[in-house]
Amino acid sequence: MNPVLDAIHQRRSVRWYENKPIPLPILETIVQAGNAAPSGNNGQPWRFVVVTDQAFRQKLAHLALPRYKHWISRASEDLQARRREIDAKVMDPVYYEAPAIIFVLGGGMSSDLDCPMACLNMMLAARSLGIGSCWVYFGQLVTDDPEIRQALEVKEGEKVFGPIVLGYPRGEFPEAPAKKAPAIKWI
Repeated sequence: MNPVLDAIHQRRSVRWYENKPIPLPILETIVQAGNAAPSGNNGQPWRFVVVTDQAFRQKLAHLALPRYKHWISRASEDLQARRREIDAKVMDPVYYEAPAIIFVLGGGMSSDLDCPMACLNMMLAARSLGIGSCWVYFGQLVTDDPEIRQALEVKEGEKVFGPIVLGYPRGEFPEAPAKKAPAIKWI
């Protein structure tokens, strides 16, 4: 199989990471892959904030945990059951104690369509480089905190897409989940 298709089919949501920093050139390569994503009229409505500072990561986790617990308490029983296994294995069920977090921020008319493509490009690039990743919706719950907004330099009209957590997987990459057959109509 070709390497692009390999990365697509081997990409997994990784939630358990080694306590090992990712070298800066690898993080730069991953961000460049995000920046290479397609965008409407080549508007490139994104920017990236890469968090590797341990103290700041811990601050994010500390702020996110109560928001996560509140959110999960209102979720379906099915989702709560799926999350129990994860919650039991990590102290930080939001950022998974990952050594790097990339916040993708964007604004403007097409950012809702364009920024997720930058996120996916980064996750595929990470997998091709042996780095695990996970898109974590819960991670954006902290952006209502004024100190976090200031640190991330969130501008008026911007939204957080992701964030994406990154790290070396603890153990092997997870097995592929079962996928439904695609719904296709041929004309």
